[in-house]
Amino acid sequence: MSMKRVLVTGGAGFLGSHLCERLLNEGNEVLCLDNFFTGLKRNVIHLISNPKFELIRHDVTIPYSIECDEIYNLACPASPVHYQRDPIKTINTCVLGAINALEFASGTTIKVLQASTSEVYGNPLEHPQTENYWGNVNPVGPRSCYDEGKRCAETLFMDYRRQRGVNMSIVRIFNTYGPRMANNDGRVVSNFIIQALGNKDITIYGDGEQTRSFQYIDDLIEGLLIVMDSGITVPINIGNPEEYSMIELAENIIKLTDSRSEIVFEALPQDDPMRRLPDIGFIKSLGWKPTVNLIDGLKETIKYFKDNVAFN
Repeated sequence: MSMKRVLVTGGAGFLGSHLCERLLNEGNEVLCLDNFFTGLKRNVIHLISNPKFELIRHDVTIPYSIECDEIYNLACPASPVHYQRDPIKTINTCVLGAINALEFASGTTIKVLQASTSEVYGNPLEHPQTENYWGNVNPVGPRSCYDEGKRCAETLFMDYRRQRGVNMSIVRIFNTYGPRMANNDGRVVSNFIIQALGNKDITIYGDGEQTRSFQYIDDLIEGLLIVMDSGITVPINIGNPEEYSMIELAENIIKLTDSRSEIVFEALPQDDPMRRLPDIGFIKSLGWKPTVNLIDGLKETIKYFKDNVAFN
């Protein structure tokens, strides 16, 4: 396999840091670009001594020009707590970040992969969600800055492909968890684990019957590499097709942490989807499938939080 020079925007984030690590392990040069709005230097500090790794502080809403063969465009706050903190910045990151990556790649052989999201399906009326489903999204709600920002980014990627011939791919990432998740990002897995390890009440919003699928980080990274190399130019779901309710997830985490936590219920936030599950037939045809089950993945994630978060 020939060495590539790869740019990862949002490379100091949860997903990006794992991708940088994997790319380096395969012998590539990696340029990690991040403005540290949600990314953390500690996620990539262990990579700094690698001569093939370079950390660049930059905001993707500002144009850039960096010699590379591939771009993984991951830069964007990805949890409701973070993307709702500054919704204007979020939608600018989605849209301008996509435009700047695509403008840079236009007229070159650079391949660009856009990290989209299952949020483009909104609160889906189709279950499970196939790539052909257009979604059920509120365009003016509190989650719209992210949902519609990512939908617009997909539009831009497709139009730059059709109009300018940009070599691109789009992945729609479903719920992903694992080590290096931020402990304050409001994601359900990290929330439940932090609460359970602290023996605090585990907060479920709604009645707990809403469902999600949970994909371990290593499986996602493998999928990103496969899609980048595939030459496929239409959106592709990447997720784990096993469905769990919030109550099931909480009970599993309580058991795995030997916690004294109790489950409590609060009101469901506006536009929070009731079911979210990927149809992964497309990416399975490329030779990918998830390999890490929920219990094994949760054990690794719990260990990470035990080792990196102080509990009273």
